[in-house]
Formats: sequence, C-alpha cells, structure tokens
Amino acid sequence: MEEGSNNFRSSAIQGIMKRIKAQGIEVIVYEPELDSSDFFNSMVIKDLNDFKKISEVIIANRMAECLKDVEDKCFSRIIFGDN
Repeated sequence: MEEGSNNFRSSAIQGIMKRIKAQGIEVIVYEPELDSSDFFNSMVIKDLNDFKKISEVIIANRMAECLKDVEDKCFSRIIFGDN
C-alpha cells in the first residue's frame, strides 16, 4: 500500500495480486496498519524485516528508503526517479 494510506479496499495492487496469483505464485503483503492476518486471501506480514527475508520479489508503489537494502528484488511503478 502507499505509505500513510489506509484505503485498502480500493487499492490498485489488488489487480496486480490477482494476476500474480492466477499464475500460481504465492503473494504475501507487508502492511503494519492492517488489523487482519490476511488481505485479498493473502497472508499479511507486519514486520518489515520478516517480509524482506521471505520475499523473493517485492512490488512497491514507489521505492522507499527502507527498501534500499533489498532494492535488487524490488520493482516499482516509478522507473525514472524518486516520485
């Protein structure tokens, strides 16, 4: 989700998750603000370090400083700069 957002139900990531899952790939979600253990039938991880350890690929809205140590496995919609 986007940092500081709590609009989980209308998140654009749901469509991406659906396409990935249709290929038989397990999806996990990092979201410390969500009061549920799953989102869109995917496990929710609330600890960023745990999430980074178990993720093979990370799809992020945009690159954040907290992902710099795993940027080699991050993909973002922002491809030309910080915003």
